[in-house]
Amino acid sequence: MKSSIKTDTKGRKKVINACTEPCAIEKGMRLIGGKWKGSIIYHLKDEPVRFNDLTRMLGGASKKMVDQRLKELEAQGMVLRKVISDRPVAVTYELTDFGKSALNILESLRLWSESNAV
Repeated sequence: MKSSIKTDTKGRKKVINACTEPCAIEKGMRLIGGKWKGSIIYHLKDEPVRFNDLTRMLGGASKKMVDQRLKELEAQGMVLRKVISDRPVAVTYELTDFGKSALNILESLRLWSESNAV
């Protein structure tokens, strides 16, 4: 059911049929909208990337922040973590099929942002 805004006789606005749970846009933003999440997904688009390399690619993100966002993306099923060496510990991150499904959205956002940058 679609929500709408009604105005009463005194000019006050009231929402009719308001959403009781997050809409599809909000759910999508929760998946890829956190700080650095979209950038991480975008940098993993071509191949698995080692943690330190990914941190360097992101530039302004701290290692702690990158680690936190990778854990969130892994918990959401968007990123896969693979241990490639035990000593020293080395891991790579790559997109799952679910993570790859966000790439079209991010590419559209990149193009829109480049064409509308102020």
